[in-house]
Amino acid sequence: MSLDANAKKVLLRKIPHGLFICGVRNGDEVNGFTASWVTQGSFEPPLVVMGVRADSSSHAIIEATGKFSLNVLRADQKDLAAVFFKPQKALGGRFEAAPFEEGELGLPLLTDAVGGVECELVGSIKHGDHTVFVGEVKTARLIADGEALNLASTGWNYGG
Repeated sequence: MSLDANAKKVLLRKIPHGLFICGVRNGDEVNGFTASWVTQGSFEPPLVVMGVRADSSSHAIIEATGKFSLNVLRADQKDLAAVFFKPQKALGGRFEAAPFEEGELGLPLLTDAVGGVECELVGSIKHGDHTVFVGEVKTARLIADGEALNLASTGWNYGG
């Protein structure tokens, strides 16, 4: 059996993805990244599923704290998603471009977005270069309902 690498890349990039800002906190350290491998996993309890690069600093914080936030970006917030795309520390960096408030779990929730949820980790699967984290939604804040940003609308590729 052989895998056609080009066909695999084209086909896997056809899977639709939203773009979110995942926020994490460990003490005074606040970090975040643009997440695109996200989906709802359950109605009751409400679960979200997210793939996170295993070698990222946010991955380590999620493992250490068992918590993360997901902020839903508006369709016109491509530039903000770009700020969080490249690896870097957030303090003095990314979150200066994205004002936030702490949610009830102490996680960063953007003040200018569709809204955000805070999640507690209930499971994970480590395999390959990403870990799949499953989080139970514990808080939800809706700022202003509207069209959400998706990867296809940006012209960017991540995956495949």
